[in-house]
Amino acid sequence: MALYSYRAIDSHGKTSKGLQDAANVVDLELRLKRNGLDLIDAKIDSGKIGLSRGKIKRPELITFFFNLEQLTRAGVPLLESLADLRDTMNDAHFREVIANLVESIEGGKKLSQSMADHPDAFDRIFISLTHAGEESGQLPEVFLHITESLKWQDEMASHTKTIMIYPVFVGTIVLAITFFLMIYLVPQLVGFIKGMGQEIPLQTRLLLATSAFFVDYWYLLIALPVALPIAAKLLITSSPEMRYRFDNLKLKLWVIGPILRKIILARFANTFAMMYSSGVGIMDCIANSRDVVNNHAIAKSLDDVMLEIESGKNLTQSFQNTGIFPPLVIRMLKVGEATGSLDKALLNVSYFYDRDVKDSIKKVQVMIEPTMTLILGVLLGWVMLSVLSPIYDLIGKVQF
Repeated sequence: MALYSYRAIDSHGKTSKGLQDAANVVDLELRLKRNGLDLIDAKIDSGKIGLSRGKIKRPELITFFFNLEQLTRAGVPLLESLADLRDTMNDAHFREVIANLVESIEGGKKLSQSMADHPDAFDRIFISLTHAGEESGQLPEVFLHITESLKWQDEMASHTKTIMIYPVFVGTIVLAITFFLMIYLVPQLVGFIKGMGQEIPLQTRLLLATSAFFVDYWYLLIALPVALPIAAKLLITSSPEMRYRFDNLKLKLWVIGPILRKIILARFANTFAMMYSSGVGIMDCIANSRDVVNNHAIAKSLDDVMLEIESGKNLTQSFQNTGIFPPLVIRMLKVGEATGSLDKALLNVSYFYDRDVKDSIKKVQVMIEPTMTLILGVLLGWVMLSVLSPIYDLIGKVQF
């Protein structure tokens, strides 16, 4: 595939310019023809070198699988469906990926095999599900499962960002006010306080010392919030053991830890249920789900589960023996094994945790506002008390 810079004319005689991916000039002409344009001239655009090669964004994948599900369910052949999607996708890199899928399928490969050639666009779960759909003849249902899962993941990712963004935003405001008080306001009061000629109270001396520290080392205080996360990230990524300890610590943090654990377990249960209902084997479900949790502590527990199953234990016992999965997950697994509806049981787990996460985030947001207000009140009260104490002492010594 190449990126062409072209000039074309529409049915009204209006000339237009643009960029378009195509295998060759003939392919470019056919693509423009579908959009009601006639090619005038074209050349390969040298700017393709700067084309983004990062992972495909989730909204693009949702659009892709949703349209693919609708087209295949309506009876449109797979190749025609992919060709239509290739011409309508906004992301140039994704268009090229879809074009390569078309070429690979025309060359004799299955869709799942073609997807495996593009790990930047399709992860192992999508590939396994598509392969299961090809084997069972239920590709539309698989595409529907993937679409619903991607939408759910997008919603959960939004919840996760909400947990982090709101406290950071409010905390930044509190820090900004603290800097203003310590660097601008308090230094202006130093001369006034010392000029009273009174013994300076302890809380006032502490305030003046804190203000002096802010004035002298403000650059360090600004650099620390930037340097510490970078240093922490380098330390965490230095070894798998450090990454495991950090991920385990995240699950134990006050307030954030329980919410994060629920998000991870909801993601695991949703993915496991989706793959199992599509006909993927249990061991493959667990192996693929460990990549979704994005937490080394949970991933290690899933590895232990696989070892337990291989040693002859059933699914419920294997999960219970790890000690990291809560009673709700174990109970639902037991019910699912007993009734033969493991996928439905795990979807219930996902539903419960999804609802619980939303409620927990709302509670955290409600707690943050009064907590930050209290911190600001204490800070302002300290400043006022430290400034007014010497004045009260001076007034108390005045003889009437």
